[in-house]
Amino acid sequence: MIDGVALGLVLGGVVLLFSGAALSVYGVVVLGLFLGGSGGYLVGPSVGAAIGLEGAVAAGAPILLGALAGGLLGYLLLSAAVALMSFVVGTLLTMALVAPAVLDHQWYLEWGVALVAGLVAAFLGMLLTKWTMVGITAVVGAAFASRSLTLEQFAAARQSLTLDPLLFEVASPLFLGLVALGVLSQFGLFTFGYVTRIARLLPGATVLPGRHNEQEPEPAG
Repeated sequence: MIDGVALGLVLGGVVLLFSGAALSVYGVVVLGLFLGGSGGYLVGPSVGAAIGLEGAVAAGAPILLGALAGGLLGYLLLSAAVALMSFVVGTLLTMALVAPAVLDHQWYLEWGVALVAGLVAAFLGMLLTKWTMVGITAVVGAAFASRSLTLEQFAAARQSLTLDPLLFEVASPLFLGLVALGVLSQFGLFTFGYVTRIARLLPGATVLPGRHNEQEPEPAG
């Protein structure tokens, strides 16, 4: 049975999957909340103990601060935030891909390949912000929507102090199918001009950089 937190992660994943990039700065903020909150959850016990917090406050404060930091970074520094998020997602996704093929005691090879891939993803995030956002929101959204990433996995990663529990099966048909569906859906929102309509409805929304301005067709006559 899925509890409220798990359901929230799934629903948030669905939003990212199908409209993350189309929501422009709002999509970046949502992605920042997800990644920042996840990071806060992983380091929560260590940070909470270091600053003298205890109990539920020690667990909840780092999650809240991480989510707020990620959201603010996404809102204030759009291209830089996309580059940073691309680095994180690209690194973890590559680690999940190469981990099964790397022999024991060759962690340096796994991390080396993953970091190079993360840097390439970060460069693309700076250069092609919109298209990179389509990719990483589809990947992150699919991971949560398909429950390839769950709260239990984050709890295991926090307890073991490693990223291994987060390295899910990237070749899963459900995950790959959702990624493809999300990418096609988001491309469709841009192609058919729905993005500019969404931007008009959301106060403060800006169109992601790295794309041509969409022109509404002029009325005949």
